[in-house]
Amino acid sequence: MKKVIGLTILLAMGALGMACGDAGTANNANANANKAVANAMNSAANAMNSAANAAQTAANTVANAANTAANAASNAANAANRPAGNTTTTTTTTTTNTNANK
Repeated sequence: MKKVIGLTILLAMGALGMACGDAGTANNANANANKAVANAMNSAANAMNSAANAAQTAANTVANAANTAANAASNAANAANRPAGNTTTTTTTTTTNTNANK
């Protein structure tokens, strides 16, 4: 009877050890799968950042073109308001002094 109880306890402990013990292969496979998922997420994040940077560059290009057009229009309006052939207006006043006691 003691042998049966001892063997039963030994089988139970072996089963418990198999169920709860470290299965290195399974853990390594899970860790590798987790790393693969993390790498895929990083790649996706990098692709989204690259797309956002490209969109920002395009927006900056459009803004620069709009500023250039606005400056050109402003310069044209300023040129239209100047007198023909002059970039500045100069007024010359001639004063003649005469001697009242001749």
